[in-house]
Amino acid sequence: MTKTNPGRFFEDYQVGQVIRHAVPRTIAEGERALYHALYPARHALYSSDVFAGDCGLEGSPVDDLLAFHVVFGKTVPDVSLNAVANLGYAEGRWLMPVYPGDTLRSESEVIGLKQNSNGKTGVVYVRTRGFNQTDDVVMEYVRWVMVRKRDAEAPAPETVLPDLKSALSVDDLVIPEGLTFENYDFDLAGEPHRWGDYAVGEVIDHVDGVTVEEAEHMLATRLWQNTAKVHFDLTFRPEGRLIYGGHVISMARALSFNGLANAQMIVGLNGGAHANPCFSGDTIKAWSEVLDKAETDVPGVGAIRLRLVATKGGSAGELKGEDGKYLPHVLLDLDYWALMPI
Repeated sequence: MTKTNPGRFFEDYQVGQVIRHAVPRTIAEGERALYHALYPARHALYSSDVFAGDCGLEGSPVDDLLAFHVVFGKTVPDVSLNAVANLGYAEGRWLMPVYPGDTLRSESEVIGLKQNSNGKTGVVYVRTRGFNQTDDVVMEYVRWVMVRKRDAEAPAPETVLPDLKSALSVDDLVIPEGLTFENYDFDLAGEPHRWGDYAVGEVIDHVDGVTVEEAEHMLATRLWQNTAKVHFDLTFRPEGRLIYGGHVISMARALSFNGLANAQMIVGLNGGAHANPCFSGDTIKAWSEVLDKAETDVPGVGAIRLRLVATKGGSAGELKGEDGKYLPHVLLDLDYWALMPI
């Protein structure tokens, strides 16, 4: 018997299966510093203990997406080591801020399976939860992944497709305990635009761009302990190392500061698609569309639903062609809820 882990293949999954992922990770200030070195992340709540304290928090949490990457990275050896592609997300919720000193671990439950018509691959749906050192759930999300079969002749499992919400409602969102924007300093946050200044249907071009380099994307992916072969091994994907989709998400979110500096906290993930592959040398730009707005039950705190699109060309607002398919320059289509001062 081999002692090494070849990863799970499609026929290794069963609906209802619960996987406890190795290895727990204690978050330190170094992660924040490296995250801000990798991405132009400048949202004030994640940069200043004083600013966060004035907003009612115990200190500055680590960036929401940093916590997401750590929780996600734990799942890769068990869920997507043999993946062809990560296909989408749904029902993501950030339930508690994560602070330096917290230790995160992950568990996933298989909630759906569907073999593809080619008989060589299948789609696996999992609901992943991230826990801290006191076993509180800090975040949860659903994702689905196309995974290779070990044996193309293996019989197909019964198809089970999970019933997922097309979008979270504002009632599904969890506002961090103590959060208040009563003493919010718009000068220090970087922009004057409040929740009421944004209109549904508005498109915001974030203007700036960053060219992705090989070294930084592999450094970032290793930081999250993501071991997926497609991000490192050219013999596994000769056409080029695939840039980890989370790297594109974080880059686009950081670029969105220019125009959405006050969309401080991500609290919900409605859906997402990695529309086209990203490779080293691509220059990532971003634009956002306001999809919805809602007041929360916390006075002064508004929720804004945003479509964040990362591209390697084209103009703001361009997303799909007449055939309904993503245009070839679109890398990411992410639908999320953020909190913003009213």
